[in-house]
Amino acid sequence: MDDAITANPIRVMVVDDHPMLRDGVVGSIRRQPDMVVAAEAGDGAAAIAAIAAARPNVVLMDLQMPGIDGVEAIQTISKQHPEIRILVLTTYVGDAKALRALKAGANGYLLKSAMRTDLIDAIRAVHGGGHHIPPEVATQIAVHAIGEPLTEREIEILSLVATGNPNKQIAWKLAISEDTVKAHLKRTFAKLGVADRTHAVTVAAKRGIIEL
Repeated sequence: MDDAITANPIRVMVVDDHPMLRDGVVGSIRRQPDMVVAAEAGDGAAAIAAIAAARPNVVLMDLQMPGIDGVEAIQTISKQHPEIRILVLTTYVGDAKALRALKAGANGYLLKSAMRTDLIDAIRAVHGGGHHIPPEVATQIAVHAIGEPLTEREIEILSLVATGNPNKQIAWKLAISEDTVKAHLKRTFAKLGVADRTHAVTVAAKRGIIEL
């Protein structure tokens, strides 16, 4: 390894609420002569609080965490420290989650299933000014890019459908008419290319539009 690179190692912050996964990532980073672990955090709030003192070059950010989630943490860190590169670590292939993270300021998106083979190269890529997006995620983004996205209200209603609420209960909870609920669901089905509630929930969860 080049001495110049080793003398200025890539400072990496690891943010994930699963200690065992964090330990594995930290171990992989510490085995690299051109990287050091700048800090660890178990949630978005802890990451934001520690970022100034840790001075990382790259933040590895989980998306789903308690309290401040990954997307919100990415937005805050990107705004306060635009020089920091952010690589998302996630189990979600879905295009909606990937787009939210990338729009929030992430520079790469790495599936946890690929960490063993791709983690170190992905860190170096985003640190060097590039991006890292797995082909399967890029394909999902491209396939759905031309489609009309669900509105916030449609997502809200579909999330209530996913938790087992009938139309009448959804209408009551949102203070709208049952006919309005049905109209929203009809548009949602059309946008997702499905014919029923169960399939709509399945497709939306797979794409990361809603969480089950």
